[in-house]
Amino acid sequence: MSEHPGSEQLELIRSALPKAPRAAKAAGEAFAATDPVAAVVVDTGLAHLDRPFEYLVPESLADTAVPGARVKVRFAGQDLDGFVVERKAAADHDGRLAPLRRVVSSEAVLTPALMQVATDVAAHYAGTLGDVLRMAVPPRHAAAEKALALEPPVPDPLPATDGPGPAWSRYPAGPAYVARLAAGESPAASWLALPATDPGADWPAALAAAAAATVAGGRGAVLVVPDHRDVARVDAALTAALGKGRHVRLTADQGPQARYTAWLKVLRGHVSVVVGTRAAAFAPVRDLGLVAWWDDGDDLHCEPRAPYPHVREVLLTRARVEGAAVLSGGFSRTVTVQRLVDDATLRPIVAAGVRGAVPRVRVAGEGHELDRDPAAASAHLPSIAWRTAKAALESGPVLVQVPRRGYVPSLACQTCRTPARCTHCSGPLAVGGRAAEPACRWCGRGVGRFECRQCGGRELRSSVVGARRTAEELGRAFPGVPVHTSGAGAVLDTVAATPALVIATPGAEPVALGGYAATLLLDAWASLDRPTLDAGEEALRRWLAAAALTRGSSDGGQVVLCGAPGHTTIPAVEALVRWDPAWFAQRELADRAALSLPPTVVMAAVSGERRAVEAAVAQTRFEEDVERLGPLPLGDDTVRMLVRVPLERRGEATSALTAMRAVRSARKEPVSVQVRVDPPDPAS
Repeated sequence: MSEHPGSEQLELIRSALPKAPRAAKAAGEAFAATDPVAAVVVDTGLAHLDRPFEYLVPESLADTAVPGARVKVRFAGQDLDGFVVERKAAADHDGRLAPLRRVVSSEAVLTPALMQVATDVAAHYAGTLGDVLRMAVPPRHAAAEKALALEPPVPDPLPATDGPGPAWSRYPAGPAYVARLAAGESPAASWLALPATDPGADWPAALAAAAAATVAGGRGAVLVVPDHRDVARVDAALTAALGKGRHVRLTADQGPQARYTAWLKVLRGHVSVVVGTRAAAFAPVRDLGLVAWWDDGDDLHCEPRAPYPHVREVLLTRARVEGAAVLSGGFSRTVTVQRLVDDATLRPIVAAGVRGAVPRVRVAGEGHELDRDPAAASAHLPSIAWRTAKAALESGPVLVQVPRRGYVPSLACQTCRTPARCTHCSGPLAVGGRAAEPACRWCGRGVGRFECRQCGGRELRSSVVGARRTAEELGRAFPGVPVHTSGAGAVLDTVAATPALVIATPGAEPVALGGYAATLLLDAWASLDRPTLDAGEEALRRWLAAAALTRGSSDGGQVVLCGAPGHTTIPAVEALVRWDPAWFAQRELADRAALSLPPTVVMAAVSGERRAVEAAVAQTRFEEDVERLGPLPLGDDTVRMLVRVPLERRGEATSALTAMRAVRSARKEPVSVQVRVDPPDPAS
């Protein structure tokens, strides 16, 4: 191995770079007297050209081609977009430089801090700066740029507050954390929130109180939540805590003009607080003092476009670059956040006691319940769930969480749970709509007499009963009780405090005014049996999120977990019953460390056609002890190769992957490969 492992690759990249244009100076053309050279990040879309290029600044553009401005430049025979990142007196390039074509907008949208964050995020994920900048800076909207005043308005005084408020008083470390924000300090914490049916003490109010303290200390805040319903709740809480006109909402589903207007309000200092989905993570808040995100485990926090950054890493990078405080909140704690707690990057904020504030959790099939109902452990709706729902409906609504929407997706053997297959084509068997008899979902043939190929069992059961089928069953069982469904395509925001049955899929549970009287969590085994690394972690996160909408045990709130056979050996179930997500996260992290699994190691996935993947991994100059796993087949001649690296050598691994991508780009390899660092589940 050479003394500099990447030297050969870098030399190849340099040789493939286009030479700087040697455009002759036009007759009578003059250039800026001061700092006539502009370094421009050009949006080429090519990995080997992912660096600034130098251009001359015409005298006519001297005042508008400021660092951060959008420009048009001539590059490889075409006009491309770019950002000016620096103005300087002399060029590093020996040849003659081409001039800037024009300044699209003199608005300095790419701030120095944002440029540094984008650069660091690209390096963290072995991505390109151009890809990150497309996420960080929204497309320009000229009308929005002209309509918004340049100078920020004078804000109204902050509403008077009495300490950190009830939202933080339940946590021994909460008031001190908020006080440090108000004092201009930058604490970093992982906050395990307690359920609260009082809007003044729930998690949106707590985030708003933290933002208000930050603003009182003279700084700004970025708050990121998973979806639009969470944005609406935090938006209302911010209005109550800050008054009107001090914050904006920023989400990807806003129209182009509305989104760019909100972004410009942040950039120009009209507001100092932003709440939004992952689109808000890069919002250019001035004097950033707090970055916070809610529910770290929600997959909506993971960007689906390359380089696939997670909101957590973007905000942690911003906190490091801009010196801001950090707050990661949720009812549960992911294993990744637990690692940050263990290494003291984040300090825990937890309640002194949870009894009374959380609902009583019961597991169907435990204790004497099994004697009364032998099928309670495996039934879709065991008798304890029916009895709990009937009693709770006398005082309020009942939430029923089902693993998926729709009708029965598939059937399995009642005895051994082996998926039932068609004897003709081996397709999955299911009950469609109101059909009484199961049939094949591929060829449509009826089942006739079923016999399990594994155990010989003759009874069928639904693998997972969806929301619509559950709604029908409960509607028949409780005639006269309103039944609401909430899921993909029709998500409810809130429900009234009156008796009703609310059937929802995970993440679509509406908030009940005053809290649910009871919550039923159905088909627990379907969540626990998911073939993913984080199955237990995700199951607990979903259960706690639904249970947190339920009244505390002091107010009679109950949760029934159904379908968890052998629950005494399942850590996620035990953590739910004890309401102890920190214990689960610590245990899961220890198990991952023993097996060298993320997040205790860095994992990178290289995917694509088999030959391309094998060539790409061979081209990557990893150290000899870097572990390669696979290739794993994904489809027709498509594979995934996993690379496992110790945490302390993350920089070396991502640099090697970045160089490999640049080399392949420079060589114009006909088949591309996808590189993903820290995939949510390496095996999927």
